[in-house]
Amino acid sequence: MTKPNQHMPPFAKMQGKPKNLKQAWGKLFRYAKPYYAPISISMIFAIICTALTLIGPSYIEDITNYISSGLFGTINISAISKLTITLAVMYFISFVLNYLVGFIMSTVTRLISKRLRKDISRKINVLPLSYIDKASHGDLLSRITNDIDTISQSLDNSIITIISSLILIIGSLIMMFIKSWILALSAIGASILGFVLVSIIMTRARKYFIAQQKSLGELNGHVEEVYGGHTIIKAYNAEKQSTDKFQKINGELYNSAWKSTFMAGLMMPIMSFIGNLGFVVVCVVGSALVIGGHIEIGAISAFMLYIRYFTQPLTQLAQVATSMQSAGAASERVFELLDQPELADESDKKEQLIDCRGDVEFKNVKFGYTSDKVIINNFSASIKAGQKVAIVGPTGAGKTTLVNLLMLFYEIDDGEILIDGINTKSLTRDNIHNLFSMVLQDTWIYNGSIFDNVVYSKQNITKEQVEEACTAVGLHHFIKTLPNGYDTILDDNTTISQGQKQLLTIARAMIQDSPMLILDEATSSVDTRLEILIQQAMDKLTQNRTSFVIAHRLSTIKNADLILVMKDGDVIESGTHKQLINLNCFYADLYNSQFEE
Repeated sequence: MTKPNQHMPPFAKMQGKPKNLKQAWGKLFRYAKPYYAPISISMIFAIICTALTLIGPSYIEDITNYISSGLFGTINISAISKLTITLAVMYFISFVLNYLVGFIMSTVTRLISKRLRKDISRKINVLPLSYIDKASHGDLLSRITNDIDTISQSLDNSIITIISSLILIIGSLIMMFIKSWILALSAIGASILGFVLVSIIMTRARKYFIAQQKSLGELNGHVEEVYGGHTIIKAYNAEKQSTDKFQKINGELYNSAWKSTFMAGLMMPIMSFIGNLGFVVVCVVGSALVIGGHIEIGAISAFMLYIRYFTQPLTQLAQVATSMQSAGAASERVFELLDQPELADESDKKEQLIDCRGDVEFKNVKFGYTSDKVIINNFSASIKAGQKVAIVGPTGAGKTTLVNLLMLFYEIDDGEILIDGINTKSLTRDNIHNLFSMVLQDTWIYNGSIFDNVVYSKQNITKEQVEEACTAVGLHHFIKTLPNGYDTILDDNTTISQGQKQLLTIARAMIQDSPMLILDEATSSVDTRLEILIQQAMDKLTQNRTSFVIAHRLSTIKNADLILVMKDGDVIESGTHKQLINLNCFYADLYNSQFEE
């Protein structure tokens, strides 16, 4: 099996799946290390804003006292004007700094999201094929889109809100005790209930946020599955089964989303109640203290603001806690993917195979996708350069697996695979992939022009070369009938048949012009007439190239130089078509069975 890479990128060294909110956010903060400088600047600005906010009520208290004392005499307009102007300047500075904090943090969160998507894109390219085969593609897409968006939205405000709220709570507490310790204790007593309730809600809500993200990934996977297989579902009348499964997953998503939203929805009413209760307590106790001559009336106006500054951050922290629950669950899923073992490191492989002749040899190859299920038992074969080799056998015999091993998509458990006498283990995967052109049973066409789909990754290809390849596979006439010819964009609005898609992939293989060729059921999606045309093109294409052809239509490989007959992971027969027919054994039975009535 593919061995994990020992040389991992920084984010991948954070081993272990996050088990709780603290670990998930810890990983996220370590990942954000390159952006600590702008985040720190934002924090400083936020602290200054908070400090200015805390100073404001003292000025309002003085203004209130000047006005109340002047009700029965002369109001000091000059002093009130100076205090008002100072207060206005302070609040304007606070406004500017708040804007800068929002701008910086929005920029940072977008950069973090961009880096996460970039790293996941890079990660997918170095993940073992075994992981991609097992994973739900919809779930992978959900991690790249929904989960990263959740992280981005949470990061945008959470960090600064936490810092500002904590400073505001502590600062308002200090100022309240400075003004009146009796009123301060009364306000705190009214808020303790809020702390207790919020703590309970946060503890219970986390599991619902995790379940919500998980169900969302499953739903995306199912929808992608249904959309891709819509025709099959219709043909087999499986709409009810598909709908039932959707309803089940959708119901689970609804339940977890409803519960998490319900928990989050409790935060605001609770904190609003606590804040209003604090106002009532301050008014009642403050009035008694004013009547008793212990404080001035201006202190009550300042306290009303300080109690708001004390309870409002609690409300903000409650909202942030809800957001952090979602982001923590999303972080678990994202970093679980980023922490997956990668393909083996190849930095120590210096050998390169450039001028490839095409000699291939399998020596006692053994392989299994799992240790308890061996697919290839003891496979050996020698293929000379330029030979056309057909690999045939019943389903599950190991034909496609053999090609996967040859392409180094999987690493063999034992034995050797040699190309021109060089062990493939000493060559890089990129080097080996450059030696082969592939046409698979499952076609792959991306959103782009026909010309771009045929050329794909090959550089400096002319239109004449593309037209020549398409003519060879019998596709040129069809393309010329399209409104934009080779510039026609292949998307959901352009209808081409499965067989025509297959022809495009065959033309793509011709353009790649690699020294070796792999055809895995390449003609399975075309009719008999096109099959004959493709066979003629393939005969031309395979000249002077080592070719591996996997086919169930044995009539298409009668001209092969060597036919390897596989069964249960071993080669049980080998030779030309004529030799194997004369042998009158397994291949002959397999071949003749195609013509039995």
